[in-house]
Amino acid sequence: MDKDNSFWLAFSHVPGVGFVRISRLLDAFGDLERAWNADRAGLRQAGIGPKTIEAILRTRSTLDLERAKGTLQKQGIRLITYLSPDYPEPLMHIQGPPACLFIKGDLLPEDRIAVAVVGTRTPSGYGIGVTERVVAEIAAQGVTIISGLARGVDGIAHRAALEASGRTIAILGSGIDEIYPWEHRRLAGCVSERGALLSEYPPGTAPEGHHFPARNRIIAGLALGVIVVEAAERSGALITADFAGEQGKEVFAVPGDVTRKTAGGTNRLIQDGAHPLLSASEVMEILNIDTLYLEEDSSQELPEDDVQRAIYTALKDEPVHIDFLYQQTGFSIQEIQVALSMLELGGSIKHLGGMHYQRIREAAITYRVD
Repeated sequence: MDKDNSFWLAFSHVPGVGFVRISRLLDAFGDLERAWNADRAGLRQAGIGPKTIEAILRTRSTLDLERAKGTLQKQGIRLITYLSPDYPEPLMHIQGPPACLFIKGDLLPEDRIAVAVVGTRTPSGYGIGVTERVVAEIAAQGVTIISGLARGVDGIAHRAALEASGRTIAILGSGIDEIYPWEHRRLAGCVSERGALLSEYPPGTAPEGHHFPARNRIIAGLALGVIVVEAAERSGALITADFAGEQGKEVFAVPGDVTRKTAGGTNRLIQDGAHPLLSASEVMEILNIDTLYLEEDSSQELPEDDVQRAIYTALKDEPVHIDFLYQQTGFSIQEIQVALSMLELGGSIKHLGGMHYQRIREAAITYRVD
């Protein structure tokens, strides 16, 4: 782990320090190492409130950072930060994006084509059957299934995706080494082998109640749409649906027996405008997912030069400023300018003026959503 990520890891252990406060610290100190070592007056001057200052100072006095880094290495957990080139692009657009993500397994380019499946922890036989059938059909067509590893619908969705030889991602409300519920430890291992376990909480974080509503914004954020199978009118699954609506995502709900408590939330979602889920093919059609293509094109390989490759990877399909590339890659402005010039000459990017650049073609892997 490089030095910069070490201090992202350090701040991930501080209660109440997320994306907003990390951004404030970076603006004030330039990097998180200086912020971590700042005194009380410096933190106050950076706009950090007294409670958070106390939390930072308390964590700094108790955290063994080298041991925390060793834990990640020992358990095969990878840390990516908001400024990492491989940070999931969809999460950049949600409210309160996680500053850090801890990952066990792999996030692949094709995981951008994903559907979340959530629901009650006590599904009926009908809910179990619908979950298994819909997930199996969607996963078999190359769509990644995202859920929360909870009892009930979540666990059924992960298993159905794995049984269909598909990919699945579990978003946790605890550290990756603190699997909850405990009986899903074996399932978690299978998910990490055929997808990924992902959490914004560092290893050792217990599964506290307030973590689970927060993690639901990540479930919705990574998905093109959210399917709610069964849910009571007061249900965590409905929180995920609310996040999806706020993020402009499509919400699907399985119509249920009006006499069943676990159908109250889904039927209410339909009444409020969610798509009634009648078949997997309708999900594919409404989300405009035709086929997932992986096209190898030798004429569009990533640049061999390390700097050019890092710059190209950091660029987006929408315009970004050279300062963004500086923050993402850590190269000097001069190195970045040379790399940009070479990439532009090669026809891979375009300069839009005002030091803004944009990628104009995908390298190596492209996928189409019709």
